[in-house]
Parts: sequence; structure tokens; C-alpha cells
Amino acid sequence: MPLRPAVAVVSLGCGRNDVDSEELAGRLDLAGFRLTDDPEQADAVVVNTCGFVEAAKKDSIDTLLAAAELKEGGRTRAVIAVGCLAERYGAELAEQLPEADAVLSFDDYADIGGRVRAVLDGERLTPHVPRDRRTLLPITPAERGPAAQAAPPPGHAGLAVGPADRSGPPVVRRRLTGGPVAAVKLASGCDRRCAFCAIPTFRGSFVSRPVADVVAEAAWLAADGVRELVLVSENSTSYGKDLGELRLLEQELLPRLVDVPGIERVRVVYLQPAEMRSSLVTALTSLPGVARYADLSFQHSSATVLRRMRRFGDTDRFLELIAGLRAAAPEIGVRSNVIVGFPGETEEDVAELERFLVGARLDAIGVFGYSDEDGTEAERLPDKLPDAVIRRRVERLTTLAEELTAQRAADRIGTTVDVLVEEIGAGGRAEGRAEHQAPEVDGSCRITGLPPGVGVGAFVRCTVTDTDGVDLLVAPDPLADIPVVAAVGR
Repeated sequence: MPLRPAVAVVSLGCGRNDVDSEELAGRLDLAGFRLTDDPEQADAVVVNTCGFVEAAKKDSIDTLLAAAELKEGGRTRAVIAVGCLAERYGAELAEQLPEADAVLSFDDYADIGGRVRAVLDGERLTPHVPRDRRTLLPITPAERGPAAQAAPPPGHAGLAVGPADRSGPPVVRRRLTGGPVAAVKLASGCDRRCAFCAIPTFRGSFVSRPVADVVAEAAWLAADGVRELVLVSENSTSYGKDLGELRLLEQELLPRLVDVPGIERVRVVYLQPAEMRSSLVTALTSLPGVARYADLSFQHSSATVLRRMRRFGDTDRFLELIAGLRAAAPEIGVRSNVIVGFPGETEEDVAELERFLVGARLDAIGVFGYSDEDGTEAERLPDKLPDAVIRRRVERLTTLAEELTAQRAADRIGTTVDVLVEEIGAGGRAEGRAEHQAPEVDGSCRITGLPPGVGVGAFVRCTVTDTDGVDLLVAPDPLADIPVVAAVGR
């Protein structure tokens, strides 16, 4: 019997892309391909690109070029670009990057197996001409359901096809990485019109996944050993608005997810400050099983800059929001990203942002320098700042952010945290994350003296003994009645 053709799916960018990659892997598996995590052993390499900012675009191009080199005397016969960069530039990318054998659109995902097989058979697929995907669905959110169901966005395949897992429902997804943490997409697209952001044009209008689909996928992941779910989307605060209930996230989805057997912690990321509401604050700070964590997309705090960005809020309103979260849950983790160097930003605006960061005492801060993005409103704005000025402001804010987040971490010395064990080394040393730490972006907990028999996926109650930047050094609490806990907040 001939060996099934092997395909490697290389995932770049954010957690949303990771979910899309695993849906692609599931579809390829169902189409008769054999999945491999080694591109050198693959007949076809599918690169799920990121097209968010210039650095991410470069990384995607470099990855595609590296994969193309495998065709020179190796097993690999095809390199295929998918994802945001491919969707955003389509035929233009195909022309400028002939090393890629195909550039596919999100519309090709439903038959990704057929597309990959055609490329392996030598067929030259015609690349798509990009279009504004916001035009594909009705403007009114409540009217989007039928169209979105007919052509689900990437990561929404849910229960459409696929064999049942050993104990879970049918899911079009195959995990590309192991471990006790996995992202789940609760929605795609965005209805906001931030001046600096091109994402809505190639990801489309906001579409929520049905509650039942998200819960079913969570159960499937739990059967595969996942203990923490990270709910991802472009804007999680909007979940449910197209399903008839804006409070659906806190009223139904989160309560059902925390009740899934095996799931011990549910984390929500990508929250818009302007859309925060009291019922969601209550869920994030008091619902058992939900991580005490708020990933808030502030971007800046100067009212002047925010208005130019087509966003809302200011320093005092943002500080009030954070104060309300900490009043309800003093241990809550709060993180954000900020952009400096936006067109027209003054020294006074930067000073206002610094005032906010000092007052907010965030647990994690990402600082990014502004760069023009094709087709955005900001690209056409006057008063652009010189690159040298933007670099200096990034360095200045990054230094401040590192100092402030290290101080915030030090405030946790002597406190108790419940750590999800993700890696175990020699001599009782291990690494994991507490409630206030999201995967990859917020630091981690380094555990010493892990009790015998504790494995990856366990929750261990620890005391914070020291810090290293934003990372916590912790030790299992010998005074805890049950040092190894099965759940968080229950």
C-alpha cells in the first residue's frame, strides 16, 4: 500500500493562527495526508503566514523561502502559502514570491486537501485577487448567521466533518503541539475601524461561533489532556452580538466551559476596553474556573492620540477600569500593548502614556513602534514622525515597562499562586504559569521542589519566593492542606 503523502503545517503569528493551522491539519488528515512536524520529511510544506505588521510579514517571507530551499535535492516538492499574508496580498504575493508553489485564500481552506494534492500533481493554481472581506457579510451583525454558516471563517469548522475522538465529539482539528494548554477560537473578524489596523479588511466582519461548537471543541481538547483553554478572537468582548445576546460570553459560554470535565482554567484574551461591561468584569473576577486575568487592548492613553486612532478612552478612564477589576480581585493579572510614534503624537502625549503606565502597574506590557500598514487610514495621515524618533520612544517606553512590570512581579513575593505545570526538568525543577500569566507573552513560574509524582497538567499551589523580571520563582506550599490542586478558584 503506497505511503500517504506527508505534509507539514508551519504556524506563524498569534494564537488565532495556531487554531487555524490545527483546523488545516485536521482537514489534511481527513483528506488522506500524513502529518509531520518535520518540514524536511514532508512532500508539501504549508506555511500559515502572519500579515499583521512589517516584522511579521518579513518572518513569513523568510519562512517560505527557507521551506522552498528544501525542494533543492530534498523530499519536499511543494511550498504553499496560506494565512493572513496570503489572504491579504494574494496574486501580488504570488508574483513577488515565485518560490511559493501556491498562494491560497481563506476560501480554499474547506478543500485544502484538494488544493495541496493539485499542487503536488503539478497544477498551477490561479492566486486570488484580494478583496475587502467585510463586504462578504451583512453590515448588521444579527443578519450574518446564514452567510457565515454557509462559509465558516477559518477556525470555525467545529462539528462540520471529521471522526470522533476516543471520548469527544467530531472536530475538524488535529493538534500540532501537545501540552496542557490550547487556544480555542470563539469568534473571527472585527467590526472596529482602528486607523492603524488592516485586520478587518482581510479577516472580515465579526462572526461568533455558536456556544455548542465552542463547548464541543473544549470537550475534545480536554480528552486530549488539555487543562487550560485560552479563548481567542480579534475582539472577545463582542462575542454574541451577532447571536442575539451581547452578554453571551459571561452568561452562557464561560459557565459552560468551566463545567467541561477536565478543563480547570479558562482564560479570555483580546478584550476591548471600550466594550467592557459590569457583568463581564464580574465573570472575570469571580466566576470559579475563569482565570483572574484581563488582556485589555489600550494601545495608548492620550485622548488626542486615541481619537486619531479611531479609538475611545483616556488615562483616567482606563485607570478607573483597572481599579474596578482589582477592587473585585486584587490578584488579577492585567496586560496590554501600546503603540508609540503614531502620526501626530507629541511629547505631551508620550508623557500622558507614561502617566498611565505608572498608575496602571500592569503585569505585562508590549511596546510597539508605529509603522504604516497598506490600505489603512493611518497610512494617509499627516504629521508622520521620523523613524529615529519612533525608535527612541520605543526604547524609552520599553525601559519603563520593564521596570514597572518587574516591580509588579515583586509585589507578588510571599503570595500564593496556583501554577499549571507545563514542563518538568531534573531535580524537582519545573516550569508553569499562574493565573495572571498567559502563554508565551506574560512570563512564567519556575518551580523548585516539585512533589514526587506530580506531572505535566497538574496544578500546584505555590508560594512566590523571588522574581526574575516578570518571571516568578515559586515553591510548593508545604502548609497548604492540598498542595496539588485539581482546579483553580473552585
